[in-house]
Amino acid sequence: QVQLVESGGGLVQAGGSLRLSCTASGRTFSTYAMGWFRQAPGKEREFVAAIRWTGISTYYTDSVKGRFTISRDNAKNTVYLQMNSLNPEDTAVYYCAAARHDYSGRTYQLSDDYDYWGQGTQVTVSS
Repeated sequence: QVQLVESGGGLVQAGGSLRLSCTASGRTFSTYAMGWFRQAPGKEREFVAAIRWTGISTYYTDSVKGRFTISRDNAKNTVYLQMNSLNPEDTAVYYCAAARHDYSGRTYQLSDDYDYWGQGTQVTVSS
């Protein structure tokens, strides 16, 4: 069983930045595809960003392209989400997710692609 623990959420003013971290237990983290999703109040959970196990291929939803950056440090079993130029529409609970198998051709933008989820961390952006 893999456990994912997110951190780094908080309250920030519009235009500000936050960096989320997600640390995974287990020795096979380096082989997992990792992703970030978010869920705003009254809305469905949506894909934000994903990264393949190599760290070379990354994917983003259109609304965060150019503002958010996903990265990973396999030596630390940690994936990051650097969020810049935040706006109130980014307010949500952010969830980290891990996929046990990194299949070529898959972009890991669907919730069903993932096997493990963290408990979430709140990000609130004030206007």
